[in-house]
Amino acid sequence: MNLSQAVARVEPRKRRKRIGRGYGSGHGVTAGRGTKGYKSRSGSKLRFGYEGGQMPLFRRLPKRGFNNPFRQEFAVVNVGSLNGFGDGAVIDPEKLRAAGLARPKQLPIKILGEGALERKLVVAAHKFSKSAIDKIVAAGGEAKPVPSQGAPQQ
Repeated sequence: MNLSQAVARVEPRKRRKRIGRGYGSGHGVTAGRGTKGYKSRSGSKLRFGYEGGQMPLFRRLPKRGFNNPFRQEFAVVNVGSLNGFGDGAVIDPEKLRAAGLARPKQLPIKILGEGALERKLVVAAHKFSKSAIDKIVAAGGEAKPVPSQGAPQQ
């Protein structure tokens, strides 16, 4: 065998760094944590958003307005987008979701009065705007409220 033919043995994967296993390992004594300080102690976990004692970003930024914790969110559908259904059709929340007009998320549906309605439809939804009801009735249709948990009725 010639020295030029010698090949180093290839390890299948890199060996795991074994910290805290004595001076000879190169990662003994402080185990790669440095000396002193909060992160060198056992059980230390920095919470999300902690900036080392500096005033955190979420406290530095101004807060505006009022965020109502009890607000009711709706999946909104405009009256103009209901023209895709056939004349005289009965539309309920399941049909609106199947047609892709309301988000698939299980939110109550509110019909808004944007656009023009050219078909006579019976529309069942959790809530309607005043202008939506006027347009549905003007087209010869009917607006039926559907009861749902947590959704206020109109």
